[in-house]
Amino acid sequence: MATDLRLRRSEEIQGDIVAGFKKDNVTLLFLKFEDAARARDWLRALAPQIATTRQVAEFNAAFSEARKSSGGDDPKTLKATWLGLSLTYEGMRQLSATDPFEQAPPVGSGLEAFKEGSAKRAGALGDTGDNSPENWLFGNGRNQQVHAVLTIASDTEQDLTATVTAQREAAAEAKIVTIFQQNAKTLLGSRRGKEHFGFKDGISEPGVRFFDPPNPANEEEVEGHPGTRIIPAGEFVVGEQPAPGSFTDFPAWARDGSFQVVRRLSQDVPGWWSQVSVKLKELKQAKAVPDTATAEWLAARLVGRWRSGAPVCKHQDRDVPNDPKASSDNDFDFRDDLEGLVTPLFSHLRKSSPRAGLQAPDPSRPPFDAKELDGRRIMRRGAPYGFPFDPASEGPGGPDDPRGLLFVCYQADIARQFEFIQADWIDQPDFPPGRNPVPGKDPVITEADDVDFESRGPDGAIKHTPLHFQQFVQTQGSVYAFAPSISTLKALAEGRLTGQSQGRQGGQTSSRQDRGYPCDDFVAVPDQWRKGGRSQFWAFHGPQCRRIAVEDGAAHTDHPVERDAALTTWPCLRGVERIDCVLPMADLQNPAGKSWYWVFHTTGGRQQYRSVSITCGGGTYTDALERPDRGLSAWNSLVGVERMDCFLPVPDQQRVGGKSWYWAFHTTGGRQRYRLISVADGAAHTDLCERTDRELSRWSSLDGITEVDCFLPVPDVQRVGGRSEYWVFHGENYRKISVADGSGHPDRKIADDRSCDGWASLV
Repeated sequence: MATDLRLRRSEEIQGDIVAGFKKDNVTLLFLKFEDAARARDWLRALAPQIATTRQVAEFNAAFSEARKSSGGDDPKTLKATWLGLSLTYEGMRQLSATDPFEQAPPVGSGLEAFKEGSAKRAGALGDTGDNSPENWLFGNGRNQQVHAVLTIASDTEQDLTATVTAQREAAAEAKIVTIFQQNAKTLLGSRRGKEHFGFKDGISEPGVRFFDPPNPANEEEVEGHPGTRIIPAGEFVVGEQPAPGSFTDFPAWARDGSFQVVRRLSQDVPGWWSQVSVKLKELKQAKAVPDTATAEWLAARLVGRWRSGAPVCKHQDRDVPNDPKASSDNDFDFRDDLEGLVTPLFSHLRKSSPRAGLQAPDPSRPPFDAKELDGRRIMRRGAPYGFPFDPASEGPGGPDDPRGLLFVCYQADIARQFEFIQADWIDQPDFPPGRNPVPGKDPVITEADDVDFESRGPDGAIKHTPLHFQQFVQTQGSVYAFAPSISTLKALAEGRLTGQSQGRQGGQTSSRQDRGYPCDDFVAVPDQWRKGGRSQFWAFHGPQCRRIAVEDGAAHTDHPVERDAALTTWPCLRGVERIDCVLPMADLQNPAGKSWYWVFHTTGGRQQYRSVSITCGGGTYTDALERPDRGLSAWNSLVGVERMDCFLPVPDQQRVGGKSWYWAFHTTGGRQRYRLISVADGAAHTDLCERTDRELSRWSSLDGITEVDCFLPVPDVQRVGGRSEYWVFHGENYRKISVADGSGHPDRKIADDRSCDGWASLV
């Protein structure tokens, strides 16, 4: 049975949440709406530009493959710029002109945290004194309230700068104020992948159920990444199944979205390392560490990993920077180090994620299993900002230059996940609980009084050495926001909340699961084309297919014929998780009642195609797999294509001179383009690329569309008066266009976008 990786194909979930933008250059724009109506116009234009999980996941897979092929170097020609948008509670209220919560959020819930905002909850998170909101650069809840956070991420600085400029101008035209701009960038050279203290970052991110392929031998771990647990998707994406005991009573508008925390954390690099040296002397005087211990040795224990990322628990004496496996190692826990003698209990690694090393309050019980802590995991994004510290530099890089970490994380429940980790683990001296003396706070990012450094004395007994750490990481800004689904963004652009009348997610299933859209493709039922004044189609959507009918005539009334059935009920589609597109073989349509098709589908992040047939007769249909899956490389006309999205036959060039022509719409490098191809009649079906790739902007009828899902021909307007009409489906909307016969094949838009809710057969 094929592994269910359906989240990889989601066009509802924003791309940074589970796929991750993973770009070297990032800018966050913190925005304030001055005019709600104009802000909605701005959002209406912006929504189609927001990157989806499907786009980002496919680009990342292609990037990874290209990197492997080049021996580890980043591919120069494969690049993209992604946009993501999150909204604060007040931002959602402004756009929808109503309170997003029909009732007050439950006390203590993440919804309450979202509504109150981070400034109001700062004290409980240790954001006091120099870290308190009155000192923040953004999100202080007083002046210049944040309504939206626009994330722009790019492979190149040049593309980032151009996009940031364009987005700032578009916002200004809509009377949206950019109250703060935060730039961040991957550090260069030997510092690549590290934060400013010098330690490799982002190693311990979890896998996500239905997105990351599981290890066949252990379905709770990501394939090829031993020790990386697969967490229930509902811990990051609202509406998916969460871990047991997690909050589930969300408003309907939250489905397919995720709650976001953004924090600017400044780092005093020379101060922190100076403190490490001072504390090392104290520990040596107390005979609590080996005489050979260095500042690197102690710093690694404060973090839990060496600079390279190698875990201290596996490499106790020294770093192993030349071991690539060690630098990304997650295959460990702390069951054999419950006292924290190797990796201290107060280390950043153990305070933020105890793994299977958290002792139960009852010492007779074994430690908690890592699975029991799934509901506390977060999905961390973000990047360093500022120039790295260089004491010898005459330019940027001095000790007083601003630098730090732009911290971003996603979760379904801010209170249960981010706030719990921050307040109950990191900033809690008595965690792990029940110890005397208490372990102390996290000394890497907090002011940690009375940290208990444990070691073995000469007699073998545990020795306790108290230490005091000042704080060299300061909170300089914080925002709680929500990254809505693409549908909810579009609804907000119209001044409403998606599904608001449907109640809360915890009590019922969203009606979106019963819809036949977003549509992947339509295939005409071979013997039901314009029969009795109507045409029937199989409508493929996700892992299902339904049969619909469309009447001839001006109204083109549609209605369902058969309800949804799983793709697995089609013998020819066994092993197919979701269809990307279908291309009928032009010269093999219904001869003797049998029609042939090429079916394109993606499995394991790579698109393949197979040949199938459908035989019609007496109102029954049988299908068969005629040729098993092959790679796209078998098509001469598709060289360089990563994923075929849809084909549109050139109306007046079907089976002319023994071949048929098609516009082939495909996504490559995260952006959809199209090319012109031809397929010859005959057993070989020889194909050629007749014209190379062009941008969608060449189609005036597709203005504003960044990705076409599929075309559905208007049955009774095909080559009528020298033109053909089509419904163009993109996301949850559709429009009608026409294409003329003849040179240039002029196209035009006939009807503007409407919601697919208008199709009775698709709801």
